[in-house]
Amino acid sequence: MKTLSAKPETVKRDWYVVDAAGKTLGRLSTEIARRLRGKHKPEYTPHVDTGDYIVVINASQVRVTGNKASDKMYYSHTGFPGGIKSINFEKLVDKAPEQVIQKSVKGMLPKGPLGRAMFKKLKIYAGAEHPHAAQQPKELDI
Repeated sequence: MKTLSAKPETVKRDWYVVDAAGKTLGRLSTEIARRLRGKHKPEYTPHVDTGDYIVVINASQVRVTGNKASDKMYYSHTGFPGGIKSINFEKLVDKAPEQVIQKSVKGMLPKGPLGRAMFKKLKIYAGAEHPHAAQQPKELDI
């Protein structure tokens, strides 16, 4: 018996909607990253993007445990000397709640062209509304 290797053109991708309200950031992100990679499917192949599309709603209501809301820092750099910027979790959730989940999931995906293709299948919205009703996403309870 030969080992089945998934072909990019034969991969069947489903759409799922995940409600992030009240969920812990890390536990939510690991399951999203797992499904974006396709590791939940029997035909998973490491060098082929076999993952599904994930729509995350209520990103502004995601939570973290302990003191991380005030202690967890996110860093960015402008590219200019002395241009390092930092913002904590609470302020980033107020300013751009989608970025919290984006940064968390992106760090869990492979680095390189395949990881970027997987990341493009993630759609994140701060509120309860999303424009992907035409794809008929299934509810995914994490």
